[in-house]
Amino acid sequence: MNRFGNINKRWLVLGVVAFGILIALLPPVRARLSTQFELLRTRVVYFFNPPSEAVFEPSEQIPFTVETAVGTARAEMLLTLTPKATPTPKAGPTAKPTVTPTPLPASVILPGVVYVDQHGRWNYCGPANLTMALNFWGWTGNRDDVAKVIKPGSPDTKLNFIERGLPDKNVMPYEMVDFVNLHTEFRALSRYGGDMDLLKRLIAAGFPVVVEKGYYERDYTGKIDWLGHYLFTTGYDDARGGFIVQDAYLKPGKDLLSRYQDYNDGWRSFNYLFIVVYPADREAEVLNLLGPWADETWAAQHALEAAEQEIQTIKDNNLFFAWFNKGTSLVALNQYADASFAYDQAFRQYSSWDTKKGNRPFRMMWYQTGPYFAYYYSARYQDVINLANTTLYDTISKPTLEESLLWRGRAYYMLGDTEAAIADYRAALQVHANWFPAVQALQELGVQP
Repeated sequence: MNRFGNINKRWLVLGVVAFGILIALLPPVRARLSTQFELLRTRVVYFFNPPSEAVFEPSEQIPFTVETAVGTARAEMLLTLTPKATPTPKAGPTAKPTVTPTPLPASVILPGVVYVDQHGRWNYCGPANLTMALNFWGWTGNRDDVAKVIKPGSPDTKLNFIERGLPDKNVMPYEMVDFVNLHTEFRALSRYGGDMDLLKRLIAAGFPVVVEKGYYERDYTGKIDWLGHYLFTTGYDDARGGFIVQDAYLKPGKDLLSRYQDYNDGWRSFNYLFIVVYPADREAEVLNLLGPWADETWAAQHALEAAEQEIQTIKDNNLFFAWFNKGTSLVALNQYADASFAYDQAFRQYSSWDTKKGNRPFRMMWYQTGPYFAYYYSARYQDVINLANTTLYDTISKPTLEESLLWRGRAYYMLGDTEAAIADYRAALQVHANWFPAVQALQELGVQP
């Protein structure tokens, strides 16, 4: 009796284990388990190699010589490999649109907003926010429809959709704008150097805005941490002193109030970048509302002036963002040598960051790649490689940032290491399947992706 009882118990245990394994293999459960495992693994890596302590030290700027001139000219030949937002048609050959000064209402809350969160997916802030912006105008797609194009993740088809998206940590603004312009019947544009009055003007006219901003929260150790974040802005209320936002990350995240000062402080981290999605037949109206911001060059110059003003007035850790914004604006104006100098100053501010007030914003290069442009097109290839190495190996638990891999590959190629360049281009495609810049870089070398 005992022998048969023991046998039955063994079969029961084996059955429970087998059932547990089957349950664990179900995509939703497996994704949840992999999420917890990845978070645990990341914490272990960060414990032994704190990312906030990683500091990139730029070299002294290389004097402009015949050699660097040749190198820069060679780099310019590869400029077509650089991903840029799809140009938005301007309002014909007439003068720049002007804004008619009209008093704005004290409060506007746009109706018809459908809230979309980013939960249950990896790094879905971009797809969730863009889905909200498109759904507002009647688009019937969902966040996964967006992600399949702009955040496809690993090409490994053996993984489920959620797991394939794990390596790609960020979606760039140009990718979001291109998705709208190339894959929907709507239109989108992005600009630097926005301000709160402009956002209010757009919202009052019925056009919600997506902004990219810094976000602060406490990490698992209790220290203040900085992350990049998109925020769908759908209203404002002067009496309450803030914008009405849809935050895809927070729970709850619908119709939250973001106070003007907090909103602006976070927005500074991304050079006051904003994205407007709108129906194609209302483009002239949007350009008129933008006024001088309709001109990308004017907007970049305006952002540059704002950064220079903040450099003179900011005395705390935000001085890093001000110098970084100056570099980003100069890159947008194709002034790469000056941009390199501005980024040099930004990274020196970064090294002297007051860590008593919070961790260094070690994720900065996950979201913004301006320094790569500046150093590369100033023939500072070793700085590109060193910055990419710091970003890939010291600020992230796995080297899965396709932009850093791409730019390091370009720099390797310029220094004559074609084999290393090819390896980096292919590694970028393991993070972001069929990513055009990496595919084209390989094709330029006569290599199959």
